[in-house]
Amino acid sequence: MKSVGFLRIACLQKFIHTYKMETKILKVVRQGEAFSVQSSKQESGQISKCNIVLKELGGSKFENEFVCTMLGNLAGCRFYEGDVVIATLRFSTHDFQGQTYQEILATDIVKLNK
Repeated sequence: MKSVGFLRIACLQKFIHTYKMETKILKVVRQGEAFSVQSSKQESGQISKCNIVLKELGGSKFENEFVCTMLGNLAGCRFYEGDVVIATLRFSTHDFQGQTYQEILATDIVKLNK
């Protein structure tokens, strides 16, 4: 039994490489429409999902952009191009079939009043 548990932990460590949270002031570039996806973590079996593109503030058109996923109630919120927001982003990477992928999850977004 202990070896099976150890293998499970080893497998999890193999697939999840990093996990980092950052809170930033960003500008909304665009937001997609919310849609439902299957989720074993939700009672209903589905969760809302939406993608949003956020850009760091600065005077250059070459500032960093982040393509983020919003889940649940946050996915139902609407932000518009040019909105300035404070966003908490969770950066993570994982391996799948020999490739490394990065995911950026927006865990909280608050629009700043103009």
